[in-house]
Amino acid sequence: MSNGFTGQSIESARRAVAAQLRSAQLDEAELDARILIGAVVGLDLTGLIAQAARPLTSAEALQLAQYAGRRIAGEPVARILGMREFWGLSFRLSEATLVPRPDTETVVERALELFREQKIHRPRIVDIGTGSGAILLALLHEIPDAFGVGTDLSLTALGTARGNAAALGLGNRSAFVGCSYLAALSGPFDLIVSNPPYIPSAEIPKLSVDVREHDPHLALDGGNDGYDAYRALIPQAAERLVPGGALIVEAGQGQARNIETLMAAAALVVDRPPMADLAGIPRAVSARKMPP
Repeated sequence: MSNGFTGQSIESARRAVAAQLRSAQLDEAELDARILIGAVVGLDLTGLIAQAARPLTSAEALQLAQYAGRRIAGEPVARILGMREFWGLSFRLSEATLVPRPDTETVVERALELFREQKIHRPRIVDIGTGSGAILLALLHEIPDAFGVGTDLSLTALGTARGNAAALGLGNRSAFVGCSYLAALSGPFDLIVSNPPYIPSAEIPKLSVDVREHDPHLALDGGNDGYDAYRALIPQAAERLVPGGALIVEAGQGQARNIETLMAAAALVVDRPPMADLAGIPRAVSARKMPP
């Protein structure tokens, strides 16, 4: 990608990048172009409009050309910028974390629904496979008296999550632990949440390039049938929940019913249908531990 944007105005460069992305058959070319040039020149949408006629500096033009080239090669915008918004909060990413996606906000929504019903005082929350910390920190942001623990196998991911907690002012209400699922935690906990790996191993090579080449496979690969993580974490969660506590997990397309069966086998009670994402796919599957 040549440094062809030198001397162009912000607006003309934005249009040129959008045209390049459209030519590469990228779905959200206009949005991606605006986000990339906004990051390069340090302006939000209002600033881009107000300063549309300002010429790019040579350094800005070079950086924009590099960003456009990386996007055309299939790298997601969030990876290029190292940041992603989730639940209205900004999260720094690393090579060991998934890019948080809107589908996963259904897990947060379901958790908040349950908290409103239960009115739990000072709830204790665990996020299994926390990655960037997105689910846990969104919940701590919404529930001011909650304390949460994020677990992950990746020490790099834990460092990323810890940094996000500090940046969001939630470091004193969170802790991050390196372990498999809940192995290092004894509980009891009021809520356990997880977006576990659920892609069947054979499906990973068929994923879109932005996921296949840029998301960590450890966070994607759910084993031969996609349920390895659920089979491991659901019994552990059932043991560590308080009576009345809830487990909420994200499900892949077509997986919700089988996950509910695994929850029932662990003596958890499914008392409501899964919460669907914006595409209507059952996404947040929940169950409770009933009092003895």
